[in-house]
Amino acid sequence: MAVVLVAAVAAVMVIADPFASHKPSNSVVADNADPTSLYTVVRDDLSSQTQVSATLGYTGSYSVVNQAQGTVTELPMVGQVVGQGQVLYRVDGAPVVLLYGTTPAYRSLSEGTYASEVTGADVAELNADLVALGYATRAEIAAGSDQFTWWTADAVEKLQKALGVTETGTLGLGQAVFLPSAARIETTSTTLGGSAQPGQPVLTATSTTRQVSIALDADEQSEVSVGDKVTITLPNNQTTPGVISSVGTVATAQPGGSSTITVEVTPTDPTTTGTWDQAPVDVTITTGSVSNALVVPVDALLAQSTGGYAVEAVGAGDIHHLVPVSLGLFDDADGLVQVTQTSLAAGQRIVVPNL
Repeated sequence: MAVVLVAAVAAVMVIADPFASHKPSNSVVADNADPTSLYTVVRDDLSSQTQVSATLGYTGSYSVVNQAQGTVTELPMVGQVVGQGQVLYRVDGAPVVLLYGTTPAYRSLSEGTYASEVTGADVAELNADLVALGYATRAEIAAGSDQFTWWTADAVEKLQKALGVTETGTLGLGQAVFLPSAARIETTSTTLGGSAQPGQPVLTATSTTRQVSIALDADEQSEVSVGDKVTITLPNNQTTPGVISSVGTVATAQPGGSSTITVEVTPTDPTTTGTWDQAPVDVTITTGSVSNALVVPVDALLAQSTGGYAVEAVGAGDIHHLVPVSLGLFDDADGLVQVTQTSLAAGQRIVVPNL
């Protein structure tokens, strides 16, 4: 009879103090040989981040189409950068100059007559180039002018003099290539001594603008936006900041049934990205942030049988009790989570695994 009474008392003690095994000693709590620690709840600024694989390179992809007839006598080196007004390649020893514009060269440009002025988008970009190169002034060729005037012809002659060719004042078809920007040479599709034919691609190039491209899972499209800040981890493990400049809207099917969208990132300081091209990098994207949030470690969360989560708080007299919490923003990088709609307060102690 005495044995039964002792057992009953022991059972009552267990029920009355269900957290007895969690009482801390020197900030460490032993729970059935699983050590735990105490964490002091704080308020802090929190960011939600996700890390994805990406490729570092250059923006733009240009195919340089030749319009001259003859033999290729000079080609640029792969990796060389050719700027506005510089020689891109030569045919029969004659230079083909790079000018900036989005309308390709498709005709000879020269001064017309009063009754039949030569105008068009190609003339407008030629005029802009001649002013930018200093061969004409804005007083001589107005901004946005698409007319080939006497001043245009005069400026073309100055350009031809600088190139060392006959000064005719006419920009013949095949004497210039228009591209949107300076060209960084990627490949050459012809060889020195090869035949140059009109309409034949001779080079491929990119711009000189640095860019990181992400093939993002299409399901994650809603998690990123233009303007989101990112951190780029370079091949040498150094990091540099960037910002999302575009988010694709057309998904591309991938093997296995998944699909991706293209997300472009512009480095904040392109000089820190070196000269790597098509190099694998990691991008950490900040997808959300909150200020002055009540923060606890993710490991402190306890799933409840009735649904939702709670944390194990330690109150006065080292009494343990569960405090329900609602979850807000997750910071996966630091293993923290915002908790809301709770009686928990900054300064309280909670139990976390002592990993």
